[in-house]
Amino acid sequence: MRKIIILFLLIAKISGSYMEQNKYKVAKSAEDICLIKIGEFVPSAVITSIDNKIADLKTIINGKKSAIIFYRGGWCPFCNLQLNDLQNYENKIVNLGFQIIAISMDKPDNVSASIEKHNLKYELYSDSKANACKSFGIAFHVEDDYINKLKNYNMDIEKSSGENHHILPVPSVFVTDDKGKIVFEYVNPNYKERISGKLLLEAVKIYK
Repeated sequence: MRKIIILFLLIAKISGSYMEQNKYKVAKSAEDICLIKIGEFVPSAVITSIDNKIADLKTIINGKKSAIIFYRGGWCPFCNLQLNDLQNYENKIVNLGFQIIAISMDKPDNVSASIEKHNLKYELYSDSKANACKSFGIAFHVEDDYINKLKNYNMDIEKSSGENHHILPVPSVFVTDDKGKIVFEYVNPNYKERISGKLLLEAVKIYK
């Protein structure tokens, strides 16, 4: 029995070490990400507000229960649908004691444009340097063929982010308690599949 326990602890240690080593790497594809897990705490990650002020995501949470939404950018029609849908449930989520933090790869100017376009009231931030999405383990490299395909539809991720790293996040939602511990997450490599505002509301009700 003692040998089994030791073996279990060894496997857990190796698994934990592997997760720690790979969490901050950029995956080769959306299917290969090694994301942060429920029960872990929001990592330190520098992001930028729409007025170009740098802040740490941990500081932004600052003792507040939070719903953190990672989306690709204002150029993505599926992201725009998600933002519009979320707006319908914003007040109810906020009334339950949660702040909403939406983060994209867009540079601050383009994030600001998204706020004006959708008349959003919740906080949007720029992660154009990919600090946050790498810290959450949801960053992946975009293939050149896909980048060129997007350009054919007037979607330029380099222009939108102001960077040429060709990194995108897998669209994700993380709900945290007031200590920054992740209590719920929705992550889907298929960027067309998003959690609805209604389902997110039901999730935060559990942890209010």
